[in-house]
Amino acid sequence: MTELSQQLGRRATLDDIPTAALEALADKGFDWIWLLSVWQTGVAAQEVSRTNPQWRHDFEETLPDLTDNDIAGSGFAITAYTVHQDLGGDIALARLRGRLRRLGMNLMLDFVCNHMAIDHSWVHQHPDYLIHGSEEELAREPQNYFRALSDDGAQIFAYGRDPYFAGWADTVQLDYGNPELQQAMIGELSRIANQCDGLRCDMAMLALPEVFMRTWGLEAQPFWPAAIQRVRSDHPSFVFMAEVYWDLEWTLQQQGFNYCYDKRLYDRLHAGDAQSVKGHLHAALEYQDHLARFLENHDEPRAAAVFPFNQHQAAAIITFLSPGLRFLHEGQFEGRLKRISPHLVRAPQETFNVDLAHFYESLLAVLRLPTVRDGRWWLLECLPAWGGNGTHDCFIAFAWERSASERLIVVVNYSDHQSQTRVPLPFANLMGNVHLQELIATQSYDRDSGDLATNGLYVDLPAWGNHVFAVSTTR
Repeated sequence: MTELSQQLGRRATLDDIPTAALEALADKGFDWIWLLSVWQTGVAAQEVSRTNPQWRHDFEETLPDLTDNDIAGSGFAITAYTVHQDLGGDIALARLRGRLRRLGMNLMLDFVCNHMAIDHSWVHQHPDYLIHGSEEELAREPQNYFRALSDDGAQIFAYGRDPYFAGWADTVQLDYGNPELQQAMIGELSRIANQCDGLRCDMAMLALPEVFMRTWGLEAQPFWPAAIQRVRSDHPSFVFMAEVYWDLEWTLQQQGFNYCYDKRLYDRLHAGDAQSVKGHLHAALEYQDHLARFLENHDEPRAAAVFPFNQHQAAAIITFLSPGLRFLHEGQFEGRLKRISPHLVRAPQETFNVDLAHFYESLLAVLRLPTVRDGRWWLLECLPAWGGNGTHDCFIAFAWERSASERLIVVVNYSDHQSQTRVPLPFANLMGNVHLQELIATQSYDRDSGDLATNGLYVDLPAWGNHVFAVSTTR
């Protein structure tokens, strides 16, 4: 939005987003657009963002020419679940949603279950909705507690946090041990659900009773099952996506979430460990189909900054051609290197990575195929190419099939050295000549179906090399 404002010479609202830009996203095959940080924020949280020394140091790493105007405050320090006045308010969002719908796309927004901004009205009007602290806790843990005025006078409140880190000093912690707070948050969810088609729920596992107990030593009733059921009673097809860590993905899927972040796959790809990646992909499809798979997002480093070019391509092919929701981040296609904090409203100028953009253009073309949108997926075995050759362990291979004429084979050497393997093909009724057409590269190959049935597909790939084959047969 800041870049658009610079082009227009005035503050841009959601109404100013060009329809051509939305059409370009639809043409790429996207089903969902997630808008980060649309909700109203306040001046108190913004002041914390501008004056916190460590945060400001991080901002200067991103923007060496940083000014206070670049720091709007975190979009997760929310004062009200109404669209920010600078973006044009709720009416502008409704018009944008209408434009997306006409292009066949859905709108996803944020819900922050764990905390509100320190200047949220509940600090004054509903201090009982918030976690309180004592004078002793404030003196002992000033990083986790603060003093503020409520309608009942000065009180000590807890900053929002998770059990492993100091509090976020621009937020106040919600008390899920209070049933009235839970009902108030369900009310917020119900209102938001009228404005979008789905929600990405920030740090969703923090509202789980076991996590809340571990963090605060307080009992709480389950929140998500009742909250999700309430929203879906009015909006049956509403989609919930959880930001979740600590191996709690299955737990939240069982509580009603359509999708959960797959941080484990990202971490294993980042480590370059083909065997652990393959083990991860052995999970049941009932689980994998409900994972949101990514190589970067606003919390992670830019993929182009942490994955060398060839490994980046290999990791992207594994991530986005596996089952589940494919979750891509603004700037990823262009190879941007600087992660932008949600506190900032400006990004640095960066060089456009033409080679990476061309790769993603080809990958998105594959993702538009019905074969990988609603076909059948399964993981394939990678066998030794010959006795004593152990490099087959470096391969990850899988297949997609929608019909006899819609088949894909994906094979990736996820290692830093040349490797070989033989991959038995899973398809029935392969007869005559089998034609393998590269979809990311331009080569094609022909193989005899009898040899493939007997010996499997022989693959020899350089470090981080890959094949994405469309499979067809001719008599």
